[in-house]
Amino acid sequence: MTHAMHYNVSRLSDLDIYLFKEGNHTKLYEKFGAHKMHHEGVDGIHFAVWAPNAQSVSVRGDFNDYATESHPLKLREDDSGIWEGFIEGVEEGLTYKYHIVSKFHHIVHDKSDPFAFFSEKPSKSASCIWSVDGYDWQDDTWMKTRHKVNAYDAPVAVYEMHLGSWKRKVEEGNRYLSYRELAVELLAYLKQMHYTHVEFMPLTEYPYFGSWGYQVTGYFSATARFGEPHDLMYLIDVLHQNGFGVIMDWVPSHFAVDMHGLVNFDGTALYEHEDPQKGFHPEWGSYIFNYGRNEVKSFLISSAMFWLDKYHIDGIRVDAVASMLYLNYARKEGEWTPNVNGGNENLEAVAFLRKLNESLYGEFSDIMMIAEESTAWPMVTRPTSIGGLGFGFKWNMGWMHDTLKYMSFDPIHRQHHHHQLTFSLWYAFDEHFMLPLSHDEVVHMKGSLINKMPGNTNQKFANLRAMYAYMMAHPGKKLLFMGGDIAQYSEWNFEESIDWHLLDDPYHARLQKMLSDLNLIYRNERALYQHDEKHIGFEWIDDGDYQHNCISFMRKSDLPDETVYIVCNFADETWENYKIGVPCEGEYVEIFNSQSSCYEGWNIGNTEAITSIKETMHGREYSITLTLPPLGVIYLKKV
Repeated sequence: MTHAMHYNVSRLSDLDIYLFKEGNHTKLYEKFGAHKMHHEGVDGIHFAVWAPNAQSVSVRGDFNDYATESHPLKLREDDSGIWEGFIEGVEEGLTYKYHIVSKFHHIVHDKSDPFAFFSEKPSKSASCIWSVDGYDWQDDTWMKTRHKVNAYDAPVAVYEMHLGSWKRKVEEGNRYLSYRELAVELLAYLKQMHYTHVEFMPLTEYPYFGSWGYQVTGYFSATARFGEPHDLMYLIDVLHQNGFGVIMDWVPSHFAVDMHGLVNFDGTALYEHEDPQKGFHPEWGSYIFNYGRNEVKSFLISSAMFWLDKYHIDGIRVDAVASMLYLNYARKEGEWTPNVNGGNENLEAVAFLRKLNESLYGEFSDIMMIAEESTAWPMVTRPTSIGGLGFGFKWNMGWMHDTLKYMSFDPIHRQHHHHQLTFSLWYAFDEHFMLPLSHDEVVHMKGSLINKMPGNTNQKFANLRAMYAYMMAHPGKKLLFMGGDIAQYSEWNFEESIDWHLLDDPYHARLQKMLSDLNLIYRNERALYQHDEKHIGFEWIDDGDYQHNCISFMRKSDLPDETVYIVCNFADETWENYKIGVPCEGEYVEIFNSQSSCYEGWNIGNTEAITSIKETMHGREYSITLTLPPLGVIYLKKV
């Protein structure tokens, strides 16, 4: 069959070109790439690619035996730099690449389509002619109500996971689960554990499995490792129908160096910054986008929009925001050039991030935009109209570092590091925070969470249970990486399954049970989440008892009788007759104890209701007397 070329056809209007060049086109995926089309009585595929410095561009694929010259595209007569053409008779499912000859030094590249919706399974790298339309979504109820689930005053408990190493089929060559298999097994696990959201590490196509998805080549292409696009849609659809939100990691901070990808696309630094001080990432060995180039802004914003639009993603966690914000990130003196104001801020990246958040929230007001931002950059989660970056949430890396550091000390030394436990409350309400115990904390010789804890096995587990209970009560949304909820001993290995066999051991099984119970308590106790980002939701009872390694505080909702009282004892001694001040007369009961025997704890605590006495304590009229379990956290409520 001959596949004739047609050039008198375009999917791009003058407005599309104008918006693209202005950096304001947010849905380029509707226009660029390979799209099925009916033209002059024949079916075929329309191709469009941006390559302004190319001398020629042709499509080579299955349909022409990958010939380099038989199907050339035509450069538009405007100054957009877009090459396009319609090839009749070509069908979906075939593979292709763009054969690009540059004007400069006659550089020749075969490139994957930056706008491909699907790609060959790595290590192959051709793009696939594919449609992401036609999936029959069944999540209308979820989509209409998800604003409640993603809200600041909602409980958010996120399970972070890497699809390729969550659960492997060892008996079938250690293969990973498909998207459709995950729709069964992951769903069951999220239900068992009472999470509210799942966060997938990047699913955009990437060549090197060892990059975990963070070295991207296909910004519109769901990785083929686990199935086809509709299979991923099915997984998300099933999760939505069962009440779980889906967050996806997305990487606009850098991209892969693989030559079939974006790098040196038309023989020039097209997507990346030409200046190596701005365009190459020394820490990750990858290329950095040119955030000042309008067409690149349109490309990236369209990528994020695509996942929200076509895949019904509920939130995007933007990776490595700090690396974008600072010109001197991971660079020594002399390796970076100050901005026009003499500072180290990347003004172009700042403008891009603001535009990104404005665009996405403008289209989908009910999503979550989450920044992994590790510095004290101000107003990350404040509106762009008042100078903020416009994100919805920010990972609280300070809380994470301080808490893990504090917990790593032997209890006998903790009194000298008490400030690391309390410091986070000085800034807890400056941003809309999420508390992350993420994959980054259990790789690269950092050790697993359980092995960061001091002591013997009993003490390690008690410490870990106490840390989780403290985390769940601390202001901020929650995120825990897979393996943490079964106290996996080994660091995360992306090539192996989580060590599920550990659940044969009561210590691990009952810690998992505790986290399931904690997630449920968190979801049921409004005081633990309603005012996460407001001072009115938190009140210290006593933050200064460093001699006993203890802190106590209240979490509050709009209704006083919903207040939860939290007392943490990070000493390895039981404290009998421990008094705390309370605001109201009445009886108080334990609703949670991390040292309960049902969690393989030491069963020390308060089994009976505690009656307050009229005795001023901690500036309050009444007090109660408690038994504090060693290395334990208790939650109390007034009945």
